[in-house]
Amino acid sequence: MPRNPDPREPLIVASFELAAERSEDLTPDVYARLFREHPEMEILFWRDTNHQIRGEMLTRVIQAILDFVGERLYSRTLIQSEVVVHEGYDVPPEVFRTFFRTVRDAVREVCAADWTAEWEAAWESLLADLDYYVTHPDQAETQALA
Repeated sequence: MPRNPDPREPLIVASFELAAERSEDLTPDVYARLFREHPEMEILFWRDTNHQIRGEMLTRVIQAILDFVGERLYSRTLIQSEVVVHEGYDVPPEVFRTFFRTVRDAVREVCAADWTAEWEAAWESLLADLDYYVTHPDQAETQALA
């Protein structure tokens, strides 16, 4: 059954597009923010000497965000399963859930004065929805409630 279009999609996409025009790679900004807010997470990247893992993770997060406001083919399940996987890497769900906000904050900083109130509202709503999937990693429970 086709989903109704998510009105946040064009706003989220526009914010990412402007950020991409202004920054060749958001990875250093996103992870600098993450490590400032959660310094205990930096040690988990000790093997990522060339930052490829960070870049890959950020790419997957952005793709998941775009799918979540788009067709929702996989993002809900991906988010929920990654919460469990990351617990195995000693990333508490509380920290995992902040990563989406960290991405938004980096995008907002790059967009600077061109960041709009509409983008802010769309992102806040999106972050609240994403938070549900992070805090409810049980697939059966979430599917029954959704």
